[in-house]
Amino acid sequence: MENKIVTAMLAYGMSGKVFHAPFLATNEGFDLYAVLERNEKKAFKDYPSILSYDSVSELLTDGKIELVVVNTPNNTHFEYAKLVLEAGKHVLIEKPATTTPEQFEELLTLAKNVSRNVFVYQNRRWSSDITSAKEIIKSGKLGDIVEMHLRFDRYRPAIGAKTFKETPIPSSGIWYDLGAHLVDQAISIFGKPISHYRHKDSFRKDSQVDDFAFMHLVFANKVNVFITTSYLVADPQAGILIHGTSGTFVKEFCDEQENQLIAGMLPSDPEFGVEKPNKEGKLSYLNENNEMIVEKVPSIKGNFNILFNEVYEAIRNKKPFSVDNQDIMEQIKLLS
Repeated sequence: MENKIVTAMLAYGMSGKVFHAPFLATNEGFDLYAVLERNEKKAFKDYPSILSYDSVSELLTDGKIELVVVNTPNNTHFEYAKLVLEAGKHVLIEKPATTTPEQFEELLTLAKNVSRNVFVYQNRRWSSDITSAKEIIKSGKLGDIVEMHLRFDRYRPAIGAKTFKETPIPSSGIWYDLGAHLVDQAISIFGKPISHYRHKDSFRKDSQVDDFAFMHLVFANKVNVFITTSYLVADPQAGILIHGTSGTFVKEFCDEQENQLIAGMLPSDPEFGVEKPNKEGKLSYLNENNEMIVEKVPSIKGNFNILFNEVYEAIRNKKPFSVDNQDIMEQIKLLS
């Protein structure tokens, strides 16, 4: 593709190595051009042509760079995104975009003033499980939705090594880390909630941050969404459970893209995003003859690359980005 977007990343930890670089390197709309690496130069081993800068200021003064990925610790997102916009570049911010809605509003105002875009990396809108659930809802087989349960569980009883996630600083804890995905998924399906209740707590020994969080959201038409995330689930429960007036859909947390990327599979591989066998969802519903039908539903292929395709189209062809920033504003209000 001609007119590639020259792109830089502000880090090459797990986020850069797993969730950004493989897409930027294989998506024909992007040129993975530069990275910020203050210490060990790791990106060169995977991408020999990449430029490695020692400081943010050096990277931002490179006039070739058009788009910067802010994939630094959560508490630094606002600071770095602001610097990127002030340098006249588009910005793609890892979730959570900012700690407070006031910070995000400031970024949006600045972006408008400099005629640049703010994109937020909510990649799990394109996970195989949630994509499949959306299609089940649209099919009408469940009738009117009564309740939806979304879970993102891990079993990590020990305190992690990443201090920015485990110390009580802005945007730390499981709620901002994993809860952000689930809140975004709920908003992407049902819109803005009309009321909510949230509870966060800590259960791991010596934990300084929340490692369990729960939220009950109520949407229009009396739809209830229950969000739970925890670091203390040794036997993960269903990631998606939906009850409607005509049926139920159950799906375990199954999207394979993260595992595939960690294992070294590229997004260009034909098997990328395909779920493992025997991971189908279970759909139980009443048909027009009032008979209970039970079906296994294979997941739609997951595809985080859609997010990058939309970023390209937004920058080059002024098309809308489906992760609307007003949705992000609502999400940050619910997180904070």
